[in-house]
Amino acid sequence: MKRLHVILSSMLFTAFMVGPMILPISEAIAAEPLTANYSATPEKGAVEFALLKGYMWKYADGQFHGEKQITQGQFVSSLVTIRGLKDGEPVPQLPQGHWAKATYERAQKAGILTDVEINPDKLLTKEETALLVFNAWKPYRGVKDKGFTNTGALVTWGWMDPAPPGQPKFREDLPVTRSDAAVILRKMWQDKYEIELGEKYALEFHKSLKVVDGYLIGTVPKGDKLINITVQFYTKDNKIVGYGNGESFKSKIESFHSMSFIATNSLDSSIAAVYQYQNLSLLERKKNTQQFSFIE
Repeated sequence: MKRLHVILSSMLFTAFMVGPMILPISEAIAAEPLTANYSATPEKGAVEFALLKGYMWKYADGQFHGEKQITQGQFVSSLVTIRGLKDGEPVPQLPQGHWAKATYERAQKAGILTDVEINPDKLLTKEETALLVFNAWKPYRGVKDKGFTNTGALVTWGWMDPAPPGQPKFREDLPVTRSDAAVILRKMWQDKYEIELGEKYALEFHKSLKVVDGYLIGTVPKGDKLINITVQFYTKDNKIVGYGNGESFKSKIESFHSMSFIATNSLDSSIAAVYQYQNLSLLERKKNTQQFSFIE
């Protein structure tokens, strides 16, 4: 064995072995290509980031107007852009020639408009915004936490601010400004970027694995400034043998009952990708990446 040590806290160990747990995404990630003015307030930095990445836009007067309440059409357009959606299906509620028709057709096919009353000019509340977020992000993080409103679940996840002090924490009726939306959308852009990187490294790791004479041989990808990668072998007496970025291993299969590949954000430990290998001889893996709520 190369070395025996516990790499992650018991909290993260539980998340990987039992099921994903909720860890808030960092407000700012200081790594390329996530460039924006993060020394500014969260709203200012998020607005700059949105304009830089091109998923939010200024008004005709050249101003962003972060104080304005965001419309359904504006928010749906941002979600479609972040998701990179190309294909659509009919949205009969909007007439031919409507400025938002093509965008809404893409959102419709992707499920973003599920349970949504279509009205591009509608000013969004927190609950209406949160519903669109969960609809858009189902392919990445599953469904919202059970027992919460959409607002409550998104606040609990850390992607939406709670109501001001002295008010009920999950006030669903409060308006969402364009600056508020920029903060949420930056978290989504970053989350998608992290997940895509995590999947890239997970596949690289999987392709490195081979079984030779009862040993499992492989190499942990080097990762980068944003993503930290850990591979953990679990012994039959629940000890952990861990390997980090760029390390190679040759482990005797009969000494372990399972193995996990874990890719996390280097700054806040949010989870980009988790795969569990329960049968090391056959190299069968099961995706167990962190979701909004764990589903059996």
